[in-house]
Amino acid sequence: MSTTATTPFQPSFAGKVALVAGASRGIGAVTARAFAQAGAAVVLAARDQQAVREVADRIRAEGGQALPVPTDVGDAASVEQLVREAVSTFGRLDAAFNNATDGPMPAPLAEIDPEGFDRAIRTNIRGTFLGMKYQIQAMLRTGGGAIVNMASVGGVQAAANLAGYVAGKAGIIGLTKVAALDYADQGIRVNVVAPGPILTHHLERAGEEAQRQAGLSTPMRRVGQSEEVAAAVIWLCSDQASFITGATLPIDGGQTAGFKPRQMYRPGQPMKADAS
Repeated sequence: MSTTATTPFQPSFAGKVALVAGASRGIGAVTARAFAQAGAAVVLAARDQQAVREVADRIRAEGGQALPVPTDVGDAASVEQLVREAVSTFGRLDAAFNNATDGPMPAPLAEIDPEGFDRAIRTNIRGTFLGMKYQIQAMLRTGGGAIVNMASVGGVQAAANLAGYVAGKAGIIGLTKVAALDYADQGIRVNVVAPGPILTHHLERAGEEAQRQAGLSTPMRRVGQSEEVAAAVIWLCSDQASFITGATLPIDGGQTAGFKPRQMYRPGQPMKADAS
């Protein structure tokens, strides 16, 4: 058995520029900090001006470079200006994480307000399309790059009462595959992450019982952490993932793999019905 010491995976983005949309809190903010810690200059976009500036201030306090740009991802002029500021400030764009999301409160499909459904489509599908449109143009000018889009297990398999969310996330997966094919031979890779239950501010506000139930919904019997999603995004944008494009990566504790009963049968023991 080899005794050679190993070091943790530590991708380097020194000299590179990363853009994170939806960076004001949660997974987006954690991923922005992860890019900065890996050496990237980071451009942070979100509608909440104060929150995104606070994330940028924290990155700078930790020794990183950060540019906050208030942005409406559903507005073409706003997204075009975001990418223009990124390039004019740092000279290039190498990586992007399109993480912004929105949608109506959960309800049966026939009870969803059309404006709420439109908001989900505008932010998730149109926002991701606009992000990629202008990010790809910038990346092509400097030889390529990598984009990761935020979907969900809800974009892979449906969930009741979430018509707007599921439609938006499924649309993101479809858009990503098309973009990956369009630019596979031009130095640009495009992939999707599809998280399951992650301990972000939404689940934190829901309380301990909601967190426990969310954890039990996964074969691993726990919720994920924002840092685990960030690590996957960083890896997909790194050279270690250089032959991966058009892929949807579940980060879900095994949810999309199938069903795992809480009480498993073991040889020599009587069968017990799963009460879940």
